[in-house]
Amino acid sequence: MRLCINIDHVATLRQARGGSEPDPVAAAQECERAGADGIVCHLREDRRHINDRDLRLLRETVKTKLDLEMAATDEIIAIARATRPELATLVPERRQELTTEGGLDVVGNLAGVRDAVARLKDRGIRVSLFVDPVAEQIDAAHAAGADTIEIHTGAYANAAGGAAQRALLEEIRTAARRARELGLSVNAGHGLNYLNLVPFSTITEIEEVSIGHAVITRAMFVGLERAVREMRALVRPG
Repeated sequence: MRLCINIDHVATLRQARGGSEPDPVAAAQECERAGADGIVCHLREDRRHINDRDLRLLRETVKTKLDLEMAATDEIIAIARATRPELATLVPERRQELTTEGGLDVVGNLAGVRDAVARLKDRGIRVSLFVDPVAEQIDAAHAAGADTIEIHTGAYANAAGGAAQRALLEEIRTAARRARELGLSVNAGHGLNYLNLVPFSTITEIEEVSIGHAVITRAMFVGLERAVREMRALVRPG
């Protein structure tokens, strides 16, 4: 299983003071040195954290893999086509939300998602759709031409534990298996941390996890390199 680090929260901290530090581009380099298999960033329409300068420099400096999270809008699609990250992950986006709140409704927006996927793949960009672990959404992602799904793990991460969390883990396992049967690659992310990630080692269909908040907050106490290495130790190499 590969580990990708989302650096959005480094940019959020920078934006709190309106200055230039901490630099998410420098953070990405530190994450790669510590063993991250890829870097994730979300270029939102309102540029609340990652901005165009960050994306340009990340494209120039990331040595592993750059995963650009993005809404399927004309502006952001054009930026992605020009930047050409290794992976573009289409996510829902609302101005009022603090963070992404759920999976993309591919079923209800199939034509639009299919068009966005085609425009990105036309530039040689692999495309992932961030979806809830629901069979209908996974089938629609396949119909839309996606290469990959990223399973939204928020409900699992927010569960109190015990039976509820185990049941949600099984939902994720079932969704991952369905995606693989359709020929899709499977990633997962949202709310994963140093504790709730451990059971994921039993879901062999998941090839990659994307983790940001847990690593960046841990880095406040132990430093970014150690925080990434500690998470890397929990993610079995694929």
